[in-house]
Formats: sequence, C-alpha cells, structure tokens
Amino acid sequence: MVERFGRTERALHWVHATGFFAMLATGLVLYLPALSELVARRNLVKNLHIFAALAWAAAIVLVVALGDRRRLAADWREVEVLDRDDRRWLRGRPAAQGRFNGGQKLNVIVTAAFALLFALSGFFLWLGERDHRFLLDGTGTVHDALTLISVGIVTGHLYLALIHPATRHALRGITLGDVREDWAREHHSKWLDERRGL
Repeated sequence: MVERFGRTERALHWVHATGFFAMLATGLVLYLPALSELVARRNLVKNLHIFAALAWAAAIVLVVALGDRRRLAADWREVEVLDRDDRRWLRGRPAAQGRFNGGQKLNVIVTAAFALLFALSGFFLWLGERDHRFLLDGTGTVHDALTLISVGIVTGHLYLALIHPATRHALRGITLGDVREDWAREHHSKWLDERRGL
C-alpha cells in the first residue's frame, strides 16, 4: 500500500462533500414546488440552507487553518499545471499520470471556482432579500445553473468512485488515505516514479 492522501486532504474533501449535499438537499426543497409543498416549512429550510453554507465555509477555513497547509499548497501547485501528459490523457490517449490525473485536476479547478461562485451568488441572493438595492438580475439564474452543472459533475464523480471497476479503488485513497501499489502503478505511474526519485 502507498499513501495517497493525508488527513487534511481527506478532511477537506469530506467537509466539502458533506456541505455540498446538505446545501443541495435544502436547495432542492426551496427550488422544487412539489418538495416545498411536501416539507411545508419553507422558512425553516431556507434557514437550514444558509446555516449549511455558513457551516461549510467555516469548516473549510478550519481545515485549512489547522491542517497541513504545506501539503494543500503542494496539491494546488500540482493541480494548476496541465502538462503534456495530462492533455494527452484528456484526449483519451495513454499517458503516464501524476498523483492527480488530468480529469481530477480539472475537477478540482472547477469545484474551487464553483464554490466561490456559489458563495458569491448565494450571498447576493441573501442580501437582495434584505435590501432590494442589492437584487442583481441573473443572480438566481447563476446559482441555479451552477447547481445543475454541479449535479452532473457529482453524478460522474460518484459513478467513477463507486461503480466503475477501474477507478473504484480510488475511493480507498480518499477514505483511508492509501491505495494498492499495483493500482497506483496502472493509473498514476508518474507519481510513483516521483516518489521513488526516478
């Protein structure tokens, strides 16, 4: 077995995932009339949605502040570079991959961008309800579009993590921290070579 993710990386992943699903559940109740009628406590659900957003943001800050920031910074430096092998891999051609493959890098970048856009649009939706001077055209549309796109991305992510036989073992890395060396060699050979100084 080889270590793939440390505690801070795993905590950040699961805090983000938990927050996303809490906000998705409460947001769907607010968005879909049938669910809203079924629950019949719209104000409570709206408050839960806002609380989930604030708790998510606070938990992210705590994980980053108290965790291994050096490791997170190294992860970000790796993620933000799409090298030639990543581009080949994204075009469906065989190419050695680092600890994150090209798809995972794009997923992290899109997830981070969407998190910021969700927070910004959500803030202006909240503020616009309290002071109509801050009601901005299209803010709700942006929030809704981000939700729809995110559901598609998360569905693909869950399929690869839970169902697809070739990638299902990756779930062990984000839950327990380590993966089988033979699996890592097949999917992330560049990373293994870098670990060994080759």
